[in-house]
Amino acid sequence: MNDEEKIPFTSHLEELRKRLIICFIAVAVGFALAYSVKEWLFHLLTAPLIAVMEPGEKLIFTSLPEAFFAYMKVALLSGTILAIPVILYQFWMFIAPGLYSKERQHLAPIMVLSIFFFIGGALFGYYVVFPIGFQFFLSFATDTIRPLLTMREYLSFASMFLLVFGLIFELPLVLVFLVKLGIISIDFLTKNRKYAILVIFIIAAILTPPDVVSQTLMAIPMMALYEIGILGARIFVRKKPQEDIPEDAPEDTPEETP
Repeated sequence: MNDEEKIPFTSHLEELRKRLIICFIAVAVGFALAYSVKEWLFHLLTAPLIAVMEPGEKLIFTSLPEAFFAYMKVALLSGTILAIPVILYQFWMFIAPGLYSKERQHLAPIMVLSIFFFIGGALFGYYVVFPIGFQFFLSFATDTIRPLLTMREYLSFASMFLLVFGLIFELPLVLVFLVKLGIISIDFLTKNRKYAILVIFIIAAILTPPDVVSQTLMAIPMMALYEIGILGARIFVRKKPQEDIPEDAPEDTPEETP
């Protein structure tokens, strides 16, 4: 493609602006829908904590606007999650014209799988780690020491924890991607499995309450994810023959934006 056929930079900026506006609208619509059920969403988020609290104990807010902003944050987070399909579609439509056909074939499933693994990690943290962790932290309460848990502090803690577990469950995709780029090899992953297990238990010890049960509950899925990453690399990262189709072949050139 010669210089006369290249798309002006201002056209790319205009395209990006259009895609971002659509994303913001999608988030705004998701926010409005989530805010209409904000109490239910906050109750859903706090359910693991409420289940292990003593009867009669409740979350509190210590300033007048705290509850309002807590509900706003929950609605914004939920609205963004609802808008993820639209955001990913707009991202795809923006970058797809500049990708080779083989790159488009690989990127689309990676985007879908990344959502799948992230949601799986968040659900694991919510249903497995939250009850154990909250039970441990609340065990320090006595007849003379009672917890006073605020909405703001719980929302910050829970959202951070869910984010961490969602990112941890991206491990298989990260391993496949690193192998695909040639940064590491499958043999390297298999030969250094014992060191990976050590690192996994160290990470689990840092991110979970200091008890063996919760650390193991986090380490075991991470070890399974490590093995899934190796298996995925064996399946999707295959050595290709030298006579592979060159990148500048007509059928493998980037699409042009009209």
